[in-house]
Amino acid sequence: MNPAARLLAASRREPVDATPVWFMRQAGRSLPEYRALRQRLSLLEMVRQPELCAQVTCMPVDLLDVDAAVVFADIILPLEGMGIEFEIQEGVGPVVGDPIRSRAQVERIRVLPAEEATPYLFAALRIARERLGDRAALIGFGASPFTLACYLVEGRGSRDYSHVRALMHGEPGLWHQLMATLTEVISRNLLAQAQAGAQLLQVFDSWAGVLDASTFKDQVAPYLSRLFTTLAPSAPAIYFSTGSAHLLREIASTGAPGVSVDWRLPLDQAWQLVGYDRFIQGNLDPALVLCPWPVLKPAAEAVLRRAGGRPGHIFNLGHGVLPDSDPGQLRRLVNLVHSFELNTAGELRDREGG
Repeated sequence: MNPAARLLAASRREPVDATPVWFMRQAGRSLPEYRALRQRLSLLEMVRQPELCAQVTCMPVDLLDVDAAVVFADIILPLEGMGIEFEIQEGVGPVVGDPIRSRAQVERIRVLPAEEATPYLFAALRIARERLGDRAALIGFGASPFTLACYLVEGRGSRDYSHVRALMHGEPGLWHQLMATLTEVISRNLLAQAQAGAQLLQVFDSWAGVLDASTFKDQVAPYLSRLFTTLAPSAPAIYFSTGSAHLLREIASTGAPGVSVDWRLPLDQAWQLVGYDRFIQGNLDPALVLCPWPVLKPAAEAVLRRAGGRPGHIFNLGHGVLPDSDPGQLRRLVNLVHSFELNTAGELRDREGG
């Protein structure tokens, strides 16, 4: 199988010739070629240049031999079309200058055609799709409605998102108005990414873990269900969250076709909770990539064993690649994942004999 077909087959829970693998945040941070570009340009300057953005998107396919390229972008980009001022500060992340505190602010949010809001993103996707061919699948992504709401209400990243939780419980009407608006914006953005060439879509719910199961079920899950229903005819979707093992049953109820899990719960247990009727992604601890190979190798094999050879596993880290990761170590990890298969006894063996 070619890499693109391998990954997309796994997203349909079909048999594959090898476990597909890619890494979140693979298109930057740890790659020397990317770091050289960042010495001259900010992240926003890079994503607004479609040719350069496509170059960075495709870079890990050549350097790491992964089965997918993920578009080089940021989950905060839809704010441009929404008429909300923001910046991305080094070491801080997205910062919104005027956090939402009133209904008037929610009502001022613009809902534009996605291509009008961020035309450069879709131009980059079209270029990357053409360059990749079948060498790798192309993944698009965006924030979940809840995570985008977190930045809009809190103003920046937070440990506990207290302003967000206070709004959810103290002004539920305003909260639902905000979530409905964001769901529409995100749906348009992700559908346009699929139309521009993205073959799989990942929805990042980075801060869902701060919620209890009841609040997630009542005030977040309905909007995710609406989102996944909208996306279903266009491309498979993966739902990613972290620190959310206590929410896995509620996450499954959203109808997400695929679930990406972090390293805090063994993969086999997570898959049992979300159900075998969906594909799963993960879930090696990113810190293990910083360890010597004799430590990393058995840890990666353990993830593969827990997947059990069941169709529908995409190997990934439980979160993004850490900046100090060695690209050579990542490539070696890709080769390891590709070289292993389960035999008839349910045991892993190395096809290359190593």
